Amino acid sequence: MDEIRRIEQLRQELHKHNYRYYVLNQPTIGDQEFDFMMHELQDLEARHPEMADPNSPTQRVGSDLNAEFRQVEHKYPMLSLANTYNEQDVADWYESVKKGLAGEDFEVCCEMKYDGLSISLTYVDGKLIQAVTRGDGVHGDDVTTNVKTIRSIPLVLTPPVANDLFATPSYPREFEIRGEILMPWAVFERLNKEREEAEEPLFANPRNAASGTLKSQKSSLVASRQLDAYLYYLLGEELPADGHFENLEVARSWGFKISEGMKKVKTLQQIYDFINYWDTARKNLPVATDGIVLKVNSLRQQRALGFTAKSPRWAIAYKFKAERVCTRLNEVTYQVGRTGAITPVANMDPVQLAGTTVKRATLNNEDFIRSFDLHIGDYVYVEKGGEIIPKIVGVDVNQRPIIAQPVEFIKRCPECGTPLVRYEGEAAWYCPNDTGCPPQIKGRIEHFIARKAMNIDSLGPETVDDFYRQGLIKNIADLYKIEVQQINGDGSRTKSAQRIVNGIAASKQVPFERVVFALGIRFVGETSAKLLARHFKNIDSLMNAGLEELQEIEGIGEVMAKSIITYFHDEKNIEIVERLRNYGLQMELSEEQTAQTSDKLTGQSIVISGVFTHHSRDEYKAIIEQNGGKNVGSISSKTSFILAGENMGPSKLQKAEKLGIKIVSEEDFLSMIE
Repeated sequence: MDEIRRIEQLRQELHKHNYRYYVLNQPTIGDQEFDFMMHELQDLEARHPEMADPNSPTQRVGSDLNAEFRQVEHKYPMLSLANTYNEQDVADWYESVKKGLAGEDFEVCCEMKYDGLSISLTYVDGKLIQAVTRGDGVHGDDVTTNVKTIRSIPLVLTPPVANDLFATPSYPREFEIRGEILMPWAVFERLNKEREEAEEPLFANPRNAASGTLKSQKSSLVASRQLDAYLYYLLGEELPADGHFENLEVARSWGFKISEGMKKVKTLQQIYDFINYWDTARKNLPVATDGIVLKVNSLRQQRALGFTAKSPRWAIAYKFKAERVCTRLNEVTYQVGRTGAITPVANMDPVQLAGTTVKRATLNNEDFIRSFDLHIGDYVYVEKGGEIIPKIVGVDVNQRPIIAQPVEFIKRCPECGTPLVRYEGEAAWYCPNDTGCPPQIKGRIEHFIARKAMNIDSLGPETVDDFYRQGLIKNIADLYKIEVQQINGDGSRTKSAQRIVNGIAASKQVPFERVVFALGIRFVGETSAKLLARHFKNIDSLMNAGLEELQEIEGIGEVMAKSIITYFHDEKNIEIVERLRNYGLQMELSEEQTAQTSDKLTGQSIVISGVFTHHSRDEYKAIIEQNGGKNVGSISSKTSFILAGENMGPSKLQKAEKLGIKIVSEEDFLSMIE
């Protein structure tokens, strides 16, 4: 068999195996065999660039290249559904449909309402050509490159199989299918665990996580997040049938992942039965749901019923109430974070909640505990609702044991015994022993090596913990004296040891502003580190800055300024900084950065919107910061102006006009900063 035919054969087989694994959940080969086939295809495609195909299975791994999203107008507007939270509203909708159809018999298709990001997929000749988010319903973002990494979305459709349901089961030449992009519970919990260990903000729920992932500028990140998709609506000129339910059943045979939970009903009681069943059964699903969608099944009847200004008359969404359970509070333990912040944690009797077993919940801070007058032994109400991180929302004081003792917030650090402090304006208590408290030491090292700091990706939390326990590192500067033979073990880890040492050495080229962030000064985040670096330009000026000078910088308040001064008045920190300087880290802005720095945009808050010609969005964000401006994500009365490229979102344009916010073109902006 020649190589061209082998490429075509491998593509066909890999598409088939993807479908069996990610849609049917019925794999017929092992992971290793699949990987061998994928590697063979990658090698063959590299040798035959003329066979490049955007829908090849090899394109699912994604890319690290930034890709700006262009705005696309929907062929069919993506309207939202009217929401209801009670059975009476469902009955009113049912009666309005009956009235709108003048008493004609009708069926209702009952479906799960998946809690993810709406997506519209367009196929031509059986191939995925475009994927667009809902956006404002009229325009959405073209996220085709990212969507191609989602394994349950077919890139090439399964050839139609004849059946007895319809005379024309084959797919139309062109059609659109809509659905929901989701992050499965298992992936969401793993991701949040990783973020918690890295002391990064947790995703509130799978919907936010899926949305943030799909909007990533790197498709390789999207691929690594293992998103899923369920499709629920078919649109086009030549659909197989008049029935919505029947069309989706045919779409299933084309290779799409369609919910097994759909059901056609006729009566109001059958709708109630469906709602009541799934209110409980949904807790066993692998993805998040927040309700039921009811649709008139006949497309002809849908057209007859039509639309209101905001939603179709032929469909409605019934939203489930937020789930709440009651369980016993057994103990409150305390965690020490990288910055020394003490977080109280409720340890409870295990209980099932929204598809997962919950036995711990954050109590935020001392004020939160006092607001509920929490006692050990209390029966507490726990919710997830939209915020999927478990939280205590109430106490059943009637079940409080007579001997129950109130929760008393600790006075000393649970790790090192140092008396805690509470800074003015802060809700949290802190352990001030930042150079001698083990969780803080390890946390600061983990922060130092993080991607947005020194980006030493050859190291991770487990390796840091191992090196700390061995006594190899006691602070961030110790990393730079590690040698291969120290971490090579019995000699079998030479490659990984060399990779770690090389990664540490490479970090010496990281720019000054990220070094400032990496130091881990309490309250100094990524943005404030950039402000400090661009104002002071070198570490010595920053170290010698006084309180008044620090507070003159917009965005640097009194609490942060005092924290910076405290940090640089500690002899141990000064010693660490000097060691880092001697090891060769960047302790000043480069000449190029200095030349690009100005105060032309100082005090201005700027929103970026649209697609640009001369620079990418990320480059414009950097330019704004280099010139003293502040990037903000949403328009408000405090917005100074909008840097607008092509295809600026209509909703942003409307809001800007309403608030009288100036819109600046790309060319005018570049002239403004010369």
